[in-house]
Amino acid sequence: MNIVLLRELDWVAHTTVVLRDYRAKHLLSILKVTPGQTVRVGLINGKSGLATVVSVTNSEVSLDVELQDLPRARHPTQVILALPRPKMLRRIFRSVAEFGVGELHLIHSYRVEKSFWQSPYLSDDKVETALIQGMERSGDTVMPRIFQHRRFKPFMQDQLGDVTQGRQVLLAHPGGHDIPNADSAQPRALLIGPEGGFIDYEVALAQDMGATLVSLGDRILSVDTAVCAVLARELG
Repeated sequence: MNIVLLRELDWVAHTTVVLRDYRAKHLLSILKVTPGQTVRVGLINGKSGLATVVSVTNSEVSLDVELQDLPRARHPTQVILALPRPKMLRRIFRSVAEFGVGELHLIHSYRVEKSFWQSPYLSDDKVETALIQGMERSGDTVMPRIFQHRRFKPFMQDQLGDVTQGRQVLLAHPGGHDIPNADSAQPRALLIGPEGGFIDYEVALAQDMGATLVSLGDRILSVDTAVCAVLARELG
């Protein structure tokens, strides 16, 4: 945990926060904080700063908080991802949070099993937990926004344009051109398919809607690896 993320309900006075949950346990057991020590803190979807430890008990930490730093800039790439296998979801949520992605759109496709949409990992509390874990690792305060689109064709025809407005739309698919270097003047939206990739109809429809085919290289990557590879490359 490289930042202690706070919620509005944690405040008990104007600058005083009291923690009694896993965050207190981390501060007490891992960081072994003592009164007078400072730790990095941030308000979820708000500013970050430093907090001074006021007092500690066996299960509670009281902090005097000063938030003054604006949130970090968002990653320039928006991710549109065919819903992966449930076992990958937590890793992907953590990764997009670590990279500072603003929006992740989960979409259906022919090779996505309908049962995947029933995964408990898509519940609001599970998604939030995974995102917070990524934010805590990266020292970020802004939570990515997660959207679920359960029908491929309506999303592509009716929503893609609004979702990606002002962005260059790229579709990662074997046989595409090498992915071009990022252009800070035009942010991107990248579509990544499921295991096995998008079927020909889906690729053609995406192209009809303005997407350009790009390749991530000669190797076949798992979905979670592909997401990290794209986001790391865009930062470079």
